[in-house]
Amino acid sequence: MNLHGLRLFHAIVRYGGVTRAAEELNISQPAVSSQVKKFERELGIQLFVSEGRRLVLTDAGIQLTGYAERLFMLEQDVENFVQDFREGKKGLIRLTATYLPSNFLLPGWIARFKQMHEDVEIVVSTTNTRMAFDQLLRYEAEIAVYGGSGITHAGVQWDELFDDEMWFVVHPDHPYAGKEIELHEMMAEPFIMREEGSATRERLVSLCTTNNLAAPRIALQFNGLNETISAVKAGYGANFISSLVVNEDVQQGRLARVFVRGVQLRNTVAVCTRAGEVLSPAAQHLVKLIRQEAALMK
Repeated sequence: MNLHGLRLFHAIVRYGGVTRAAEELNISQPAVSSQVKKFERELGIQLFVSEGRRLVLTDAGIQLTGYAERLFMLEQDVENFVQDFREGKKGLIRLTATYLPSNFLLPGWIARFKQMHEDVEIVVSTTNTRMAFDQLLRYEAEIAVYGGSGITHAGVQWDELFDDEMWFVVHPDHPYAGKEIELHEMMAEPFIMREEGSATRERLVSLCTTNNLAAPRIALQFNGLNETISAVKAGYGANFISSLVVNEDVQQGRLARVFVRGVQLRNTVAVCTRAGEVLSPAAQHLVKLIRQEAALMK
C-alpha cells in the first residue's frame, strides 16, 4: 500500500478537490493529480470519476475513504501519544519500594503526583530491600524507593532524600519502657521482625555482631511492617524500627521507646535508579516531586 498516495487521495476528499488539497499540502496541482492516478493504477481500482470539472467518488472510493479516515485518525492518536509521552503527560511507571516508604510516604506523594498527571499509570510493588534491588536491576521496575541503612548496590544510582533515627520500641507496660539500658539487656528480649532480606533486620543482626553479642531472638516474623508494630502494641516483644513509622504511636502512648546506651543509628530514605540510564519523562516528573516532598521533611 502506497501510504503517500492514500494520503493524497484522502486530502482531495477532505478538502473537496485537487486545487485545495494541493494548497494545503504545499504541492503543485499537477503533482497531486498524477500521484493519485498512479495510486489508482497501483490499486487497480478507480476511485474518482469526472463530472465536468468536478471529481466524484466511486463506490470503491467512498469505502476507501472510511478506511483512510480511520487510519489517519489513528496516526493522529499515535502522534498525540508520542507528544504526551515526551512531555511526561502519559506513560507507565513501574515502581518498587521497601515497606517503610511504601506504607508511610508513597501514598501521599503518589496522590499529589496523580493530581497533576492523571493519565500516567503507576504500578507499585512493595517488597524487602533485597527484592527491591533485584526488581530494579532485572528491569521489572524503573524506580526503587528505599528505606534502610543506606547500603550501596552495584549498578544502582543512589539519591538520598533524608534520614531519621532508628528506635527500639516496646509496649508502654514493658519494664524497659522509657528507660535507658545496655545493648545486651535489649538483645535478651524477644523481637518481632520482618522476614530475612529486610534491611532493618540485617542491621539489627549486624549491630549484635559488631558488639560481640549473640544474634537477636526473632520470636515472631511477619512479611509486613504494620503487622510487626501491631504485635508489639498488643503487648508482646520488642521492635527495632524507623522513628518515622512509630513516632505517632509513641507520642500517643500506644508504644514506648527504649533508650540503648551507645546506639544511635539512622535510617536512610532514597530514590534509586539504574546507573547511567535516563528515566522516562513521566518518571522524571515523579522523582522531581518526590525530591520536593522529601525536602519538606528534613
